[in-house]
Amino acid sequence: MIDILHREAIYFWYYFSIQFEQIFGYWVLGMLIGSFVSVFIKEHIHNLFRSISSKRLGAFGIVIASALGIASPLCMYGTIPIAASFSRSGMSDDWLAAFMMSSILLNPQLIIYSAAFGVTALTVRIVTCFLCGITAGLLIRIFYKGKPFFRFNGFDEPKSRDTDPNILLRFLKNLGRNVKATGLYFLIGIVLSALFQRYVPAEAMTALFGGNEAFGVFMAATIGVPLYMCGGGTIPLLQTWLYEGMNMGSAASFMLTGPATKITNLGALKIVLGFRRFLLYLLFVMVFSFAAGIIVNIII
Repeated sequence: MIDILHREAIYFWYYFSIQFEQIFGYWVLGMLIGSFVSVFIKEHIHNLFRSISSKRLGAFGIVIASALGIASPLCMYGTIPIAASFSRSGMSDDWLAAFMMSSILLNPQLIIYSAAFGVTALTVRIVTCFLCGITAGLLIRIFYKGKPFFRFNGFDEPKSRDTDPNILLRFLKNLGRNVKATGLYFLIGIVLSALFQRYVPAEAMTALFGGNEAFGVFMAATIGVPLYMCGGGTIPLLQTWLYEGMNMGSAASFMLTGPATKITNLGALKIVLGFRRFLLYLLFVMVFSFAAGIIVNIII
């Protein structure tokens, strides 16, 4: 019995160490860039968004809003008060929807993490998240024109915690908060990835996410709801699944539904949407992620 446990521990450590070596550099780089953006660039991004709200850009403003949402490093609980301040300054709900949707799905830190997948998967993630934000904004523009979609009552713009007069300390404190927020999930993701590699046959992953493409995409969209922890935590899992046979469309679907239905994001959105519009949001996420997965599989 001891020999069996010892052998399994060796196998586990083998898979864990390989995954750790492959991902750790991207995680560290993501922490550094994410903190840099948060401390030194975030205000410029948000001020740029405010400045364009007075320009007559029409539907093209939705495209810009989606891009700026990806560039923003805030989580959803930080994004909503910022969006509330944008709304009070007169920004339309379609622009806000695009900004908030893409902000939920992606940020500079997560882009760096996702580089571990390779160029193709990284490109798919950026493009699908960008288009998801644009689609959300266009739907609000079409169906809620002249009608309010969000309820921002009671939300005030959050005070920045990056206020230390020493620039280096300001950056290091933000980096420490970043590591604290994501480090545990990063390790959990590597542990789960090592367990998958050791105990789940590659054939099973191919059968689930590879063979029947529509079924694989549907399954990925579905399991993205309960399995998504945080960006750093799911990178090792997705890398393992892609290696073991997950098709790119299924990966794209998981990368959309995961962050969009993360429990903390849903809790924040429920407050500003209300029950009926919250259900519409969930329906939109599932339909868009499934359609995006199918299209990705056709193209790639």
